[in-house]
Formats: sequence, C-alpha cells, structure tokens
Amino acid sequence: MYYIPIILTIIANVFYHIFQKMIPEKSDPIASLILTYCTALIGSIIVFIYYHKNIDLIDSFKGLNWTSCALGLSIILLELGFLLAYRVGWDISLGAIVSNVSVTLLLIPIGAIFFKENISIANFLGILFCIIGLILINLKY
Repeated sequence: MYYIPIILTIIANVFYHIFQKMIPEKSDPIASLILTYCTALIGSIIVFIYYHKNIDLIDSFKGLNWTSCALGLSIILLELGFLLAYRVGWDISLGAIVSNVSVTLLLIPIGAIFFKENISIANFLGILFCIIGLILINLKY
C-alpha cells in the first residue's frame, strides 16, 4: 500500500501533461480551466459519494480551514502556468522536469526549516545531481 499513492500520482501526472499539451491552442485558457474544474468538481462529488457512504457532504467541510482554498488558488496557477508554457513552446518532455525539479529544490529548505525534515548525505548528493541535471537540460546547443 505504501507505493500505491505514488503510482497513482505518477500515472495521473503523465496524463495531466499529455492532456495539457493537447488542449487546442486557439481555446481560451481560462475557459479551459473553468471546464476542467467543473469536471473535477463533478468527479470529486462522485468519488465522495462512493467513498463516504455514511457521511454527510456538508458535515465533512467542518474540519477544513483556509489551506484548502489556498491550495485551490495554487492549483489554478499551476494549471495556467503549464498551459501557457506549452503554448509558448515548452516541450512536454522538458517542461515538467524543469518545473518539478525546480519545485523540489525550493521545497528542500522549506521542508527542513518549517517541517523539521532531515537531509541525509544521500539526499544531498541527489539534490546536487538534480541541480546538475537542470543545468544540462537547459543548455542550448
């Protein structure tokens, strides 16, 4: 069960980038986001009903706070950023890796400072290789 959630995110992320790249270039990016989130809302309600057979939808919102709204806003920017990146010519094979590795490198000090996460020697070497990889990926021949 430990790897199932990560496998799910990997599969979803692959399809995410494929579908982002395939959104018609002439379509309005904000209209695309509206349709995307309407679909996500309907899908989330269906999953909620299936997953929580004996829990009231309204009651489930009682434990939430501002972070869910902040997450929603960050997701909108994420979606718009990738959509626009692909429209200006980023390759699907490079855009995601540059973004994800950069995010990871930014999250390392955040994790260490705010969440008291430890960085091992092996982690440090991996970070170093990520930085080298970003430099190599962005070299222009």
